[in-house]
Amino acid sequence: MFATALSILKNKELRKKILFTFAMLFLFRFGANIPVPGVDSSRLIAGVSDNSLLGLMNLLGGGNFERFSVFAMGVGPYITASIVIQILSMDVIPQLSELSKQGQTGRKQIDRYTRWLGVALCLFQSGTMTYAFDKSYGLLEESTLANFMFVSVVLTAGTMFLLWVGDQISAKGIGNGVSMIIFAGIVSNFPSQFSGAYNALITAENAPANGNLLFALYCLVFVVIIVFVTLMNTANRRIPIQYTSSGAIKARTNDLTYLPLKINSASVMPVIFASSVMVAPVTIASFFKTNSFTTWLTNFLNFRSWHGLILYVVLIILFTFFYTNLQMDPEKIAENLGKGGTYIPGIRPGNDTKNYVSTLLNRITVVGAICLAFIAILPHAIPLLVPALANTNVGLGGTGVIIVVGVALETVKSLTSQVTQKTYRGFLTH
Repeated sequence: MFATALSILKNKELRKKILFTFAMLFLFRFGANIPVPGVDSSRLIAGVSDNSLLGLMNLLGGGNFERFSVFAMGVGPYITASIVIQILSMDVIPQLSELSKQGQTGRKQIDRYTRWLGVALCLFQSGTMTYAFDKSYGLLEESTLANFMFVSVVLTAGTMFLLWVGDQISAKGIGNGVSMIIFAGIVSNFPSQFSGAYNALITAENAPANGNLLFALYCLVFVVIIVFVTLMNTANRRIPIQYTSSGAIKARTNDLTYLPLKINSASVMPVIFASSVMVAPVTIASFFKTNSFTTWLTNFLNFRSWHGLILYVVLIILFTFFYTNLQMDPEKIAENLGKGGTYIPGIRPGNDTKNYVSTLLNRITVVGAICLAFIAILPHAIPLLVPALANTNVGLGGTGVIIVVGVALETVKSLTSQVTQKTYRGFLTH
């Protein structure tokens, strides 16, 4: 690890990429503090803290939603559009399916469609959210149609600018640009998260007597979550594969390699899906007058109750299987193995290989889903076990850590591969 860090520091090209990435992230954080004109964001802060869906959007936007800055929508609409296009490309719309098979040209066209869909979603979401928040919290200083349209256009322009920043990071910096923006936003919230826990446990008037011990335990649990997420993201089941002894690869008859299947192929998407399904009905109900049904619905889907957490776990497990099957197709894996002249020892090519991979994938997905659910509910369960933490900003810590660790691992892997390529090029030139 230290050798890799030294190699990065000695590499002038990589230093430029890292500095460029920091410059773009600084631009993102600078814009995150520019409020939308004509908006009183102080009225929204309480609503964000009390609403899990708004808290999730605030998490993905790096706290911009709470301040209702020009980047308040973050890259959420683009992510939603990407998921929709990805699902539609799975033989739902034949034209998109054909584009997905056309290599780089097809991917560029799909990305263009995704961005246009992201613009439409951002206009719709920003418009409806602004109207709903103005009705619920009095967000706008003047509730006129022109102001609604103005705020929607500003928020959409902010999202599109963030996508441009992400493209610049992907092209001239390190890592995936959109992922780095989400990463920076979440990390920027960690200090306030810890300060909130510190104030609630130690400095507050009603702080518990053993507040120092509880805060130390809180920090320890946070570190344990990071370690556990890292292990989960790097764990995989290696399937041994062997080359056939015919054709041009006869010399590699005895080569035995492995096909890795990740324990958590779905990453954090099941948590986001499950959170949205859980809190969307509550959010919609909150815009209507309170009655017996809305009260029951709010209590039933509350993350601060055990029955709400149980339903949350069930949804995460279901969505984990759903998204894993979208990401990993056993039939395509079996087909690619056959085309590559490889086979799984003891398993016949074709349908038997497909069934074997499918069975194995389902088994490891069970483990991955349980681990993912455990990490997701832990920050919600801690306030139930430690009531003093009920009012601190820890509700979505698990989701944020999953995203941060995943992006960090991918970025480190990208840097390591670039250092390796530079080393090989230097060796060949000599």
